[in-house]
Amino acid sequence: MDSTVAKQKVIDSGLILDAEGLGDLTRGHMSIRVPGDPTHFFMKPHSMGFDEITMDNMVLCDLDGEKVGGGGRKHSEVYIHSEIFKCRPDVNSVIHTHPSHAVALSATGQNLQPISQPAVAFSDGLPYFRDTIDLIRSQAMGAGVAKALGMHKAVLMRNHGVAVVGASIEEATILTIMLENACQIQLAAQSGGGIGEQFDAQSIERLHFNITRSEQYIVNFEYLKRKAYRALGRARTS
Repeated sequence: MDSTVAKQKVIDSGLILDAEGLGDLTRGHMSIRVPGDPTHFFMKPHSMGFDEITMDNMVLCDLDGEKVGGGGRKHSEVYIHSEIFKCRPDVNSVIHTHPSHAVALSATGQNLQPISQPAVAFSDGLPYFRDTIDLIRSQAMGAGVAKALGMHKAVLMRNHGVAVVGASIEEATILTIMLENACQIQLAAQSGGGIGEQFDAQSIERLHFNITRSEQYIVNFEYLKRKAYRALGRARTS
């Protein structure tokens, strides 16, 4: 994968997350490491929606969170990305946004329970970052998010949002959607009378293996990309 392909994947991820209603105006952002250069990453620009990312306005940043290229403004919360990339050489993409149900669950302080297929994707742990509800605008605060994340796939930022990571942007994108779905299902189950009997640990572990393989992320990312571009094409011709 070259830099042009990587930047196109950021654009595609933005269109997918926007179509899924996860943009939160212009406040969400995602990133991908530069292929062959783990010390730099491409990131969505400040003041743009998920559906407005282009090759020209994307921002190039280093692991200190400094902009070193690209036509757009860098996000003030760039440190979520830079500090996670510093700590996690296995991570090639970071997504931060503010999904309604994930924020609602985080406000309760509850743990996500493996009561649905999307929730099982996080059955190996979904930690909390509890330090602040505020924007993550310093290296120290970004380091706090990275520390709370640890080696997990995602972290709930209490009363604020989520940070989700992946070995690929396909993985991070699909996990972001799955996390919101999982939180929505749990809150619905609790409001509908409570959570009943759960499946045994062996069943959960088997399902976790089946739904967290890399090909699962790619297949579903490609489907949602086709769906987003079909919708975009219809909008342009209507």
